[in-house]
Amino acid sequence: MHVVILGCGRVGSSLAGAVERLGHSVAVIDQNPAAFNRLSAGFGGRAVTGMGFDRDTLVEAGIAGAAAFAAVSSGDNSNIISARVAREMFGVERVVARIYDPRRAEVYERLGIPTVATVRWTRDQILGRLVPDAVTPEWTDTSGSVLLTAVTPARGWVGRRLAELESRAEVRVACVTRFGDGLLPDGRTMVQDGDVLHIAVAKARATEADAIIRTGPDHD
Repeated sequence: MHVVILGCGRVGSSLAGAVERLGHSVAVIDQNPAAFNRLSAGFGGRAVTGMGFDRDTLVEAGIAGAAAFAAVSSGDNSNIISARVAREMFGVERVVARIYDPRRAEVYERLGIPTVATVRWTRDQILGRLVPDAVTPEWTDTSGSVLLTAVTPARGWVGRRLAELESRAEVRVACVTRFGDGLLPDGRTMVQDGDVLHIAVAKARATEADAIIRTGPDHD
């Protein structure tokens, strides 16, 4: 498929190389021609100088035949406007925009535009390492009502079925990290010492569910 990327900074240039290595065609847009120096020496895609929300620039980049568009420039406004143009004017199905301002990201997600909120993601990742009992989402749905977070269960859960933990905490365990490997649980899966549970939970009761899992079945 053809992918168009707005922004040839560290993220954009790296993303372009990754897309090309996967066997897809790619075009990169940036208003600064010097930015294309970040592309690898063997880059075989298109480098287009211009604004990402300019129709002619997008057409030159092949947006009419693109299956995906990523806006990863350094400006929130440019990213979101370009993403909307790609989706609404050219009908590109897969569109994502990088947004620095977490408040803006929430607004655009509610409008149906997938975003990567750089500041929010970085904050949550660091917070989760500084304060292990903080509920830090790995993913949140566009409405903000459901989140996915990682939690290490108390030893009291060891030897019990995940189904019991799910029922007590009112969560769904989407994945278990066990000895460094990912595991998709089923109805027979038991909690083992050292497991990290990746749970889906309603945001409104995330703190309560987290406490039940961390303290054990005899303290809920």
